[in-house]
Amino acid sequence: MSLSERKLKILHAIVADFIHTAEPVGSRTLSKKYDMGISPATIRNEMADLEELGYLTHPHTSAGRVPSDKAYRLYVDNMMRNYELPEQEKAEIAVKLAANVAELNRTIEHAAMLLSEITSLTSFAITPNQDQNRLKYINLLPVDERTVVLMIVAEDGKVSNTALKLSVPYTEENLQLLSKVMTYNYKGKALSDILTVDIIRNFETDIEAMSRLAASIMPNFMSTLENMLNVDLYLEGLTNIFSIPEYNDIERAKMFLEMVNQKKHFTDVLVNRENGVIITIGDENSDEIMRDCSLVTADYRINGKLVGKLGVIGPTRMKYDEVTSVIKYMTENLSSAFRLTGGEEDE
Repeated sequence: MSLSERKLKILHAIVADFIHTAEPVGSRTLSKKYDMGISPATIRNEMADLEELGYLTHPHTSAGRVPSDKAYRLYVDNMMRNYELPEQEKAEIAVKLAANVAELNRTIEHAAMLLSEITSLTSFAITPNQDQNRLKYINLLPVDERTVVLMIVAEDGKVSNTALKLSVPYTEENLQLLSKVMTYNYKGKALSDILTVDIIRNFETDIEAMSRLAASIMPNFMSTLENMLNVDLYLEGLTNIFSIPEYNDIERAKMFLEMVNQKKHFTDVLVNRENGVIITIGDENSDEIMRDCSLVTADYRINGKLVGKLGVIGPTRMKYDEVTSVIKYMTENLSSAFRLTGGEEDE
């Protein structure tokens, strides 16, 4: 059943007022705050109809009404204004993103932190498992006589730095040569494919020292590649919930924290979401423990390639227009904000 223009106007006012105040909305409030040109009695009748249609609920302790998940869905799909971030806020976001750029993982973690600060919600970012992510270059950096740092950089910008204790001595010249040989052998290959290669056989050489050095490094190289294929989840702003009225109930706050701290399960939910800007509200969430929450996610890309997702989770009463605009702006600007720095080897 389609709603009349008057019902839509009343419902929009209720949703907007409740999002702003977190207080149930009564007909007298609507009559005083919004110029509707109708009497409080007429508003009450329309609100009763909206409740019967499933758009409003009636808390036992109040004479006012609050929006249902169905009302929020109608609001998001048909009523929500196109919120435009102020130019100053856009500039501040761009500057803050660019100020913490060193490698992809740190940039994404910083983006999640910034999103939490702006929205005052719990935010997250993930870098999904990418079996076909390709290796860009490898560098071996000396630390002391038995320690080196193995740097592996993937084409999507993901960087891994691992300190290795070697069982054999090395020279800087040997490290540089091995770095170049490894980069030559594996550049452009999918990380998952490299794991199936007979690594040691690739480094059989007449130079015994090089063979021994390669044999000492390769097991760590393989385990580092496996770790790079894993999903990284960054969670920020968990304590923000304590300033949200919905979580004044300690038990509800505890359930929320337990939910997001089940990191593997939460990550699986995020990885399996569709791409684009996706908003799921309350019961729309497939996971039962998220039925009291809304989840807003958007995917981000580096050099045109899908890399991961950024978003927020919080109560169904959230500023969907502002939150969505911030997330869209941040994901659209991550690619331009990110730049790979440091000794890239092209040879």
